[in-house]
Amino acid sequence: MSGRKFFGTDGIRGKANVYPMTGEVAFVLGRAVTSYFQQNFSKKPLIIIGKDTRLSCYMLEQAFSAGVCSQGGRAILTGPLPTPGVAFVTQSMRADAGVMISASHNSFEDNGIKIFDRTGHKLPDEIELELERMLLDPSLIQVRTGDQLGNAKRLDEVIGRYIVHTKAALSPQYSLEGLRVVVDGANGAGYKLAPMVFEELGAEVISLGNNPNGTNINMGCGALHPQLCAETVKKYRADLGVCLDGDGDRLTIVDGNGNVIHGDKLIGLCGKFLKDNHEIGPTNEVVGTVMSNFGLEYYLHQQGLKFTRTQVGDRYIVEHMRQTGALFGGEPSGHLVFKKYSTTGDGILAALKVIESIKFYDMELADLTNIEMFPQKMENVLVKKRVPFEDKPEIKKAMKDAEDKLGKEGRILLRYSGTEALARVMVEGRDIKLVEKLCSELAHVVTKALG
Repeated sequence: MSGRKFFGTDGIRGKANVYPMTGEVAFVLGRAVTSYFQQNFSKKPLIIIGKDTRLSCYMLEQAFSAGVCSQGGRAILTGPLPTPGVAFVTQSMRADAGVMISASHNSFEDNGIKIFDRTGHKLPDEIELELERMLLDPSLIQVRTGDQLGNAKRLDEVIGRYIVHTKAALSPQYSLEGLRVVVDGANGAGYKLAPMVFEELGAEVISLGNNPNGTNINMGCGALHPQLCAETVKKYRADLGVCLDGDGDRLTIVDGNGNVIHGDKLIGLCGKFLKDNHEIGPTNEVVGTVMSNFGLEYYLHQQGLKFTRTQVGDRYIVEHMRQTGALFGGEPSGHLVFKKYSTTGDGILAALKVIESIKFYDMELADLTNIEMFPQKMENVLVKKRVPFEDKPEIKKAMKDAEDKLGKEGRILLRYSGTEALARVMVEGRDIKLVEKLCSELAHVVTKALG
């Protein structure tokens, strides 16, 4: 992570038309990506370019595509397509790279660019660093002229490939006939094709968030704002509500009672479902992040499953899965990764697997997700300097004492904020009074040591 100027945990992101999220940067990045894949794979790299529905996507899509063409690449523009769709189409068409123009769950004023390799996986840090070097010094990129230049074309039918692929994730022994599902596309990348997937599988679909106008993506709808979906589920007595975010890589589920299901509870349900179907993978583990509630870890252990935590970001979950052979992981925010079917989080696919689990157990979702979440307490401590916590003996001792008191029914997370001069002290456990006491004591020690 260190040393990267533009790339964060999920590509480059920022306010559209303000540096670095400008057409000029997108153009140079298009050149840099094409140049990298030229040097390593193909003289005329094939690059898939997808986008969500933001107004600024037109500007960035054309600029990036121009960069690809100026460097001798071949660009295919898909139009609005969810992030997992771009990853899949890149792999399916044997392209050299895939690019998604989206700021995911952010409001329309922001935008972002994330890049996939030919296998549909997000680029590792070292390749992003190489791209940054070219971004900062475009003279490193060889200029192409004459017949070395590339071309671009729009190919709308790639959406059909993704729909067929996603539908295939639902076991053929089940259909969605008889189900009434509210589908909220967040006025984003999945606004059109998400309802199509559920309808083609037999569900009666009530669509929300399916009228994008360039500025209403994620606005009062979708995974971040599931209240409208919850009300609609109750109003139409639907069996389920499915809410996507702007780029369709994450999901919020609403049960038939209109209750929003916590993301960790979905991870618990899907982990158990895959284990009971002998599809959990050779490591018998579910991969999550440091943000998942300890209640999920406790539940999975009760199911005989291992729970491994990575740093925040579904790319790190996927990296761990690729290293160990694990087949399922997720974040409480709703990124669920079913490695057998997808290389990244996929909201539509995840919803189909949740529905499949409901069919498999023949139970209500509310009962299947009756998983206890442990109380949590977090305190922010202002710090003067970011010293590694393990370098402070008093913090180490306080941590160990607190962990001993929690035993196997809780956990402690101590981390620095990514953007502010803060240390975050978080304690989780079954006993709320003990959790509050330990968090307060530990925050006091951190304040004395670093404040």
